[in-house]
Amino acid sequence: MTRVESWHSERLGQPVTLTCWGEFGRPVLVFPTAGGDTGEVERFGLVDAAGALLADGRVKIYSVDSVAGRSWLNGDDPRHSAWIQNQFDQAIRWEVVPAIHADTGPLPIIAAGASIGAFNAVASLCRHPDVFGAAIGMSGTYDLEPWLGGYWSEDFYFSSPLHYLPDLEGTQLDRLRDRFVLLATGTGAHENPDESWKLADVLGAKGVPNRVDSWPGWVHDWPTWRAMLPTYLHELTS
Repeated sequence: MTRVESWHSERLGQPVTLTCWGEFGRPVLVFPTAGGDTGEVERFGLVDAAGALLADGRVKIYSVDSVAGRSWLNGDDPRHSAWIQNQFDQAIRWEVVPAIHADTGPLPIIAAGASIGAFNAVASLCRHPDVFGAAIGMSGTYDLEPWLGGYWSEDFYFSSPLHYLPDLEGTQLDRLRDRFVLLATGTGAHENPDESWKLADVLGAKGVPNRVDSWPGWVHDWPTWRAMLPTYLHELTS
């Protein structure tokens, strides 16, 4: 069963759409790629790839529009892109998560995504370990600094795990150390395994459990992610 819910987000100044697939199970929020909308994960087969898990009631999949990703992809002023990235995070925590929990109850959410969707998945877990239990980053792009054109701001700093995690202390870090980050990367065309290893080093230095899985020869494309996602959802929900 597919359900679609929309509302106007004051944080983003535009509509937010949340799509859901499945009847019950562990909530999984799958972030689209940079230009994707809430239905992208279905059109490109990720929902079907997880079909057995959905049918067994082990997962319930959700997705949203890639609001911040579109800004980076469109080459907007980096000041705006950094601002909307931070606002997107706030909309996820205070609008999307409550909508998911109203549907499933207060279960810890698995965040997942590919490419820049992997960035959003890991960033959501790192900033909000109170509501996210694990993250699956597939073929991730984790360092957005090259897109800034030399611009820097607190909006960007607090949006980017690579940059703020080294300084993180206190309750948020304590909670994060009880979570798990799974970073999967291919080695074929258009993949950059160094991005995953760089993030793993930062996570490891702060005592955050994580693992990097290399998929030799797999390329930066949907067939790779259709293989990865059900593999890791099976692991995390067993």
